Amino acid sequence: MATTDIPDGTVRNILDQDTLKWVFVGGKGGVGKTTCSSILSILLAQVRSSVLIISTDPAHNLSDAFQQRFTKTPTLVNGFSNLYAMEVDPNVENDDIGGSEGMDSLFSELANAIPGIDEAMSFAEMLKLVQTMDYSCIVFDTAPTGHTLRLLQFPSTLEKGLQKVMSLKSKFGGLIGQMTRLFGIDDEFGEDAILGRLEGMKDVIEQVNKQFKDPDLTTFVCVCIPEFLSLYETERLVQELTKFEIDTHNIIINQVLYDEEDVESKLLKARMRMQQKYLDQFYMLYDDFNITKLPLLPQEVTGVEALRALSSHFTSPYQPSTSRNAVEDLERRISTLKLQLEHAEAELDRLQKGKQKV
Repeated sequence: MATTDIPDGTVRNILDQDTLKWVFVGGKGGVGKTTCSSILSILLAQVRSSVLIISTDPAHNLSDAFQQRFTKTPTLVNGFSNLYAMEVDPNVENDDIGGSEGMDSLFSELANAIPGIDEAMSFAEMLKLVQTMDYSCIVFDTAPTGHTLRLLQFPSTLEKGLQKVMSLKSKFGGLIGQMTRLFGIDDEFGEDAILGRLEGMKDVIEQVNKQFKDPDLTTFVCVCIPEFLSLYETERLVQELTKFEIDTHNIIINQVLYDEEDVESKLLKARMRMQQKYLDQFYMLYDDFNITKLPLLPQEVTGVEALRALSSHFTSPYQPSTSRNAVEDLERRISTLKLQLEHAEAELDRLQKGKQKV
């Protein structure tokens, strides 16, 4: 079935679902995740009391999208009264951990000893911080797919880390105690303090894990472009999300070429045919998803006004100019051709006069 036979979807289902607390936006690198998550947060701010957008991508682009500097502290976005943004590095830092030098050192060693636990701990710290704030909805502008999937695994990663540490304590508890005393670390900052710190996060982890698996509270929006690698990456992402029991029912296909005029370029025609092939596959694979198509634009989308302008295509399907008003479009093209003809006649007349003089 051709995509022209299927009505385009929108993100209205996300805006209408007032129980949503966590909205993840992810996909392959370079497909427009930051732009889409920024617009989604702007739309949510219109229907929610307060919205926070968080970038967990080490190569932060939120500041570029909104043309405003953001840090790891929530900052009010210019032009809004209820939209905040922050950029966090999904890597554990000693400054963020706090505590004495001895505890920092042991904690860092512990983080390095268990694969993935550094990101998990940092993510847990960030979520703990976010949960103390009163935001109606939180949008995550995530890193490319691989990093995102690791962050979504953080509850189980930290759970395994806790089990490993507890097993080590049961085996070598006395030795660890002697080592901490040998290095002059007080009981207040020794093994019990570190284990207490980890155990203290267990409630947060379990609560967040439960929320992530609740479709009423969490959803994942996949962003892609109509090309093979992006289609493959989206399929992998959807399968992994299903495995993690995380709800996903929205796909945004960005950078779509529309035949708005009589395109003469062979390259553009070839790209349109290629895109159509993958668009058909998207609709065939995800017939039960809300698929939103966005046009390839001649300019970058940066700044609040540009983001707001593009947001209309998130709530109502984009219509190329030929579909909007065929008569008006034909009249405009005839007018352009007449103007070109006048210029050509004037140039011909000038050339003929030049020959006569010679």
